Amino acid sequence: MMQQVRHALRPVLGGLRHNMPARGASTTTSVAPAKIEKTVNTVTVLGRVGADPQLRGSQEHPVVTFSVATHTNYKYENGDWAQRTDWHRVVVFKPNLRDTVLEYLKKGQRTMVQGKITYGEITDQQGNQKTSTSIIADDVLFFRDANN
Repeated sequence: MMQQVRHALRPVLGGLRHNMPARGASTTTSVAPAKIEKTVNTVTVLGRVGADPQLRGSQEHPVVTFSVATHTNYKYENGDWAQRTDWHRVVVFKPNLRDTVLEYLKKGQRTMVQGKITYGEITDQQGNQKTSTSIIADDVLFFRDANN
């Protein structure tokens, strides 16, 4: 049954895939959409700060960036345990939050970041284009270690 549904939807989904803008691309048009659909782009990460936050951007458009490490523990069939660490790039544009993060968040500190994921491209110093994934922070929570 499920196979029949997939075959029936293949022409429809295939057509949608070809008409969709590239990931992270924006589209503009003078015609109002027939239907405005609600979407959700939220992410929460809880982990440790990789390095002290840095102020980047320009005087007119400052941004604070930092990284957060999260990890996943898993067990192999032979009983051995392993841990995988993922690094998340966080950017802060909100003025008050940006200043607070820059002043109080430090390397190694435990933090929780809530925001949205964004995709883009960065050109490195050699002129090569690289895909970029970032979390635009809406809120950053600071945790203190128990022994501090």
